[in-house]
Amino acid sequence: MRSTEGERPSAGPVEVSPRLLRDWPLPEAGSTKYLRGRVLVVGGAAGTPGAVQLAGLAALRVGAGQLGLAVAAPVAVALAVATPEAGVYGLAADASGSVLVDGLDALADRLAEADAVVVGPGLDSPERTAEVVGRLLPLLGERTSLVVDAFALGALRGVPLPEGLASRTVLTPNDEEAELLLGRPLGSDVRGGVEELASRFGAVVACHDLVVAPGGNCWRLGVGHSGLATSGSGDVLAGALGGLLARGAEPAQAACWAKYLHAAAGERLAARIGRLGFLAREILDELPSVLSELA
Repeated sequence: MRSTEGERPSAGPVEVSPRLLRDWPLPEAGSTKYLRGRVLVVGGAAGTPGAVQLAGLAALRVGAGQLGLAVAAPVAVALAVATPEAGVYGLAADASGSVLVDGLDALADRLAEADAVVVGPGLDSPERTAEVVGRLLPLLGERTSLVVDAFALGALRGVPLPEGLASRTVLTPNDEEAELLLGRPLGSDVRGGVEELASRFGAVVACHDLVVAPGGNCWRLGVGHSGLATSGSGDVLAGALGGLLARGAEPAQAACWAKYLHAAAGERLAARIGRLGFLAREILDELPSVLSELA
């Protein structure tokens, strides 16, 4: 299966299945951590650094080689101790712990060198986040891929993606965030709304059980479980996406693979632990085995 963003739109959603993914293999993993891709996750207000940790560990669990986490300075040391696999960078924060745009330029080299940047997990102020996203986008490298998640999505209403970056970007809105970007309810035509977002932003959109590319190609997940609707689950998905992009997967491919890995991990946990009650951190542990079975 080699359907990509640039090809003629499919008539209907293509089911994301193990067979499809095996016919659409990920790039070979490099032999060093640098060749396996560098991921930088930017987010983490003082009250929500765990979102960045979940996203970052998910990137490593799907094979990325090097990880950086940028969070509010008051929690940076604690996060570094809790996440020895990552380099952790403190960002300026206001009195409430929300990340500020001040000092983001200090990350300029790391943003430019990253193979993939995930922005949004754990950011907690729409106004502050819009400032951060507006400053971050011009600092990205010419080949850096981007995942926009959570509050960072709302910033795109007033901060357009720079020319050339959109084709390297995946947006991961939930239903509420999709409606915010659309300016209207999704209603019963979820696919139509997601297609509109993909066309408007010129980026791949992973929303609900769909992945839609700007050219109109559409894929639908045939697996998943309601237990995935739990705190931190979306951070895991965003991080897995970033990890696959860093490994060299194209945006639509990375989105289909990440959505499937995330959903299949949820099904395994539901079978072993119960339909409800498994934790986002437990999804992380399932990702490598699901990935290896598809290789």
